[in-house]
Amino acid sequence: MLQLLNARGLTNHVLIITRWRVEPEDCAVLNSFTHLRLTILVTHSGIDDPRIEPVDSNIAATSLRTLYEHAENYRTLLYWRPIVPGLNDTDAHLARARELSRHAHATVFTGLFFKDEIAAYYEGHGLPIPYDDTARRKVMPEIGEHRILAAFHDPGNSEAPWGPLFRKTSCGVAYVHGEADYNGHYGIRELCDICPLEQLQLCKDAWAKPDLTAVTARAQELGATGPVEIGERAIIVEGLDGPTRNYLQQLFGYQCHDRHSPHLYRQHGRAPIGWPAENGTA
Repeated sequence: MLQLLNARGLTNHVLIITRWRVEPEDCAVLNSFTHLRLTILVTHSGIDDPRIEPVDSNIAATSLRTLYEHAENYRTLLYWRPIVPGLNDTDAHLARARELSRHAHATVFTGLFFKDEIAAYYEGHGLPIPYDDTARRKVMPEIGEHRILAAFHDPGNSEAPWGPLFRKTSCGVAYVHGEADYNGHYGIRELCDICPLEQLQLCKDAWAKPDLTAVTARAQELGATGPVEIGERAIIVEGLDGPTRNYLQQLFGYQCHDRHSPHLYRQHGRAPIGWPAENGTA
């Protein structure tokens, strides 16, 4: 499939997510795709319990190093996920992730989608339940994020104090290809406080509030109901599912949110579990 896409001269972003073995021969094939903007995201959790993580994380770590060493026409991300309290958030786990990040062009970290199905699996296998409630968004408690940022912080690096560390996948992907974030996360400014300054400027220059008439027309064509609004952070719509909202935000380079499922301050894409204030922490 990648060969067919590349042969057409397409320059789309293509993301491949893996935690399995990647050999130098595979890297040679990946490097042959000279048109596609290819990113390999290597999922590494560091969770040792095979009931939760059936694939040995050492396999992913080895693949990450191999991919990074041989990268020419693609880029490699350390996809550090899911981070779960009591499973892979010790100081040793954080130090391990910090070391692995040196073998990637960028690192993206995120929490666990603790849905009802996951909770049932944990309970059925006698696993410790990490949270009291389930959630429709990923859970990344505030204290956990603080510990991660502290582990990565390098005060001597004024241009990128946390290095190429990102909260959002598209931010990391855009960074490694030298582009502004195609999902318009710059509008959610608190996401950007750890970004390298050069990347922050790139996103700032590319970000602009779109025309309400154009957005409304396209949203209604796609089935939006109710009024369309454009705030300082995002387009607000009703009646559109997640993939359709993603299409709109990538079309206009501006975040697109559902009116009935708002993203709270400092909790963009995250469940409120583990945050002491109802609307994040100012």
